Amino acid sequence: MARVRVGRVSEQVKKEISQIIQSELKDPRIGFLTVTGVEVTNDLSIARVFLSVMGTDEQKEATLKALSAGSGYIRSELNKRIRLRKIPDLQFKFDASIDYGSHIENLLHKLNKEGNPNV
Repeated sequence: MARVRVGRVSEQVKKEISQIIQSELKDPRIGFLTVTGVEVTNDLSIARVFLSVMGTDEQKEATLKALSAGSGYIRSELNKRIRLRKIPDLQFKFDASIDYGSHIENLLHKLNKEGNPNV
């Protein structure tokens, strides 16, 4: 039963953080990003926010630093929007699954071209 609540909290935190970043954070270091997932610990003390960022490695690092610097503001906004006793600490991490999927797709496309030159 507790796992269901953690899942609901994770989805709500993901939705709210996405809205806060897109509409309220005005840091120029934050590039084009998507919140791909949120994992909240069972005791709701830590939320790992997974991000997909478009751009170079330098832009990705700048975005991560900007989000870490603005995590206090994001937590205060979450506190206003979500009714929890304690708002979890936010840890921002890159989600490499989209890049990995794109890499695999390119490899498969190359293999398909080598095997069938008419494609």
